[in-house]
Amino acid sequence: MVKVTVNKAKCIGSGDCVETAPKVFAFDDKGKSEVIDAAGSDDRVIVSAARSCPVKAITVVDEAGQQLFPPPRP
Repeated sequence: MVKVTVNKAKCIGSGDCVETAPKVFAFDDKGKSEVIDAAGSDDRVIVSAARSCPVKAITVVDEAGQQLFPPPRP
């Protein structure tokens, strides 16, 4: 299972992640995205949802600690 976090300071509430992975992401009471179930979808769907974020507010890390999205800087 991947670890998924949303940077609330960056989130603009576009809803792209909620639309892409509605079992993983939902809006909080302030209209920002939050993780409701990191195991709610396949890892590929979660990474796709993170990629859909226009401000790159979502970070996805695999079980080994490798950052899947956004790609780590060299």
